[in-house]
Amino acid sequence: MALLRIPVRIGMVGVLLALFAARPALADENIVPSFAPACHAATGVGADVRVMQTATKWTCDNNEWRSDVPAVWLRFEAGSWQGQKLPQYFFSRIARFKSITFHAIDADGQMRTRRMEQADATAFPSGPVFQMPLPEITADTTLVLARIEAPHSVPLLTEARITHEPGKAEWSQVDMMLLAFVAGMLVLPLLFDISFFVVLRERFVVLHAAMVTAMMTYVLTAGGLASAFLTMPVALMAVLAPLSWALGAGISALFLNAFLERGAQSRLMRRVTIATGWFTMIVPGFFALQLDATQPIDDVGYFLALLPCIFLTSAALFEAVWRGSRSARFIAVAWLPIIITSIERLRRGLGWHVGPSSLDQMMYVAIGIEVVVISLAIADRFLALRRERDAALTEAKTLEQISTRDSLTGLMNRRAIEARFDELLAQGFDTFALVDLDRFKAINDLHGHQVGDAALVACAGALRATGDRDTIAVRLGGEEFVVLLRGPRPLERAEAMRRAIPMRIANDVPGLDLPVTASMGVVMLGDANAHRMAFREFFARADALMYEAKASGRNRLAYERLTVFRSAPESRSASAGRAA
Repeated sequence: MALLRIPVRIGMVGVLLALFAARPALADENIVPSFAPACHAATGVGADVRVMQTATKWTCDNNEWRSDVPAVWLRFEAGSWQGQKLPQYFFSRIARFKSITFHAIDADGQMRTRRMEQADATAFPSGPVFQMPLPEITADTTLVLARIEAPHSVPLLTEARITHEPGKAEWSQVDMMLLAFVAGMLVLPLLFDISFFVVLRERFVVLHAAMVTAMMTYVLTAGGLASAFLTMPVALMAVLAPLSWALGAGISALFLNAFLERGAQSRLMRRVTIATGWFTMIVPGFFALQLDATQPIDDVGYFLALLPCIFLTSAALFEAVWRGSRSARFIAVAWLPIIITSIERLRRGLGWHVGPSSLDQMMYVAIGIEVVVISLAIADRFLALRRERDAALTEAKTLEQISTRDSLTGLMNRRAIEARFDELLAQGFDTFALVDLDRFKAINDLHGHQVGDAALVACAGALRATGDRDTIAVRLGGEEFVVLLRGPRPLERAEAMRRAIPMRIANDVPGLDLPVTASMGVVMLGDANAHRMAFREFFARADALMYEAKASGRNRLAYERLTVFRSAPESRSASAGRAA
């Protein structure tokens, strides 16, 4: 049943996401037309606008987009907005750049120019976009040229548009609802991770929390949702989005290494996975900073440096699944959509193909799926580890019982009583009785060791027959037993147990020629807290008394009472019937 719940839950999440994506985009009154550049060109820093007006080296299709050049020109022609309101604003995907200079050129050659620095850009919460005001566009304007100096991103160029409406972009309200839905979903795994870590101090829980935090940062900044809550410079958002993705991808590799079961990865693959994680955080993370000095290479360097993470983590997952890892199967389901959408985003980032910004919605849906499945995987692993822990505790308890219990009789053994002796004295067990079966060797010789073992088991039953908390029976070995007693009339109780031994053995082990009797040596303390003797000292005294009982004819008890005020103990021997 537990396994059936997993695909059901994944399916429910998929249906919800599909419903969000399938809803109509916007009401008609909210649709705002925007106009893409007709052509683009890459130039050096010194290219003049007059030259670009008449230049023929324009690329008028979606090929040859480059961000590794000093400047890129975008050409917007008046024919695209004829019959529409005149454009007043420029917007594009949030990315790093130095400046953008706009030239509005009229049919008579008159030109109005406006130069904007990156700090002048305004981000708004309707997608990962920023906007800038254009110079005045009139009915006579035939051409708008935008010169983007030191661009750091191809999508900054391919997704550039002009429009007449401020604060409007191609991202609909439903798109932003989906983005907010995914961001909200990311909060739950953080709460789960905190709960899991309180119970399960595992490194992979911390790594997953860090991974989710990086994903949340990416969704908020790359999706532009952060602008709905606080004012952030465009340059900061442009850095946080790719940086959080690089850190999240690197942490994911470390999470994979920590999360998989033992034996799911070869030693070489474990090392490769760890190295991949650190490489991804450091190298693409560096390019994500988009420094001025690295502008010619950081866009290509960033996306190419992510390729090892995609391929090596995929290889690590394949190996783990091939080795039968249950956790790897969860992660493979979770990461497959992200791997596919990451490759698509990488192709757009490198300019290998051009697509609308709405393709990013696939990335956010993939993140939502990943969050749900990985959370289920952690819960499943949590249950597995708890089962392993419970099994280990049971095994440890069993081993402890084996090491502290006599295997034949089930009584505590000498090791256990010696370890707890001081504690038991402090609890008031002030009477130490040593029991030895009389002529036990003859039983083994005449009837065999199986009968002798049965007699020992019966003796143990007689010693613990009272079942009270004031009596503890121990088998030292062979036919020797110890009984610790506390409470009133310890000597009488000890004698009653000694007398019960022959009757119990006779009842449980039929066929013996003679009754099996026992001799007992008893040491009683007047005040247990006043005597700090070790177990071996009590044993030596009780052993001497027990041999005294045997020397007096067996089948009897000899005792002594120790007091604080006497230098010599009182020693007595009590007959308990005829010796066997």
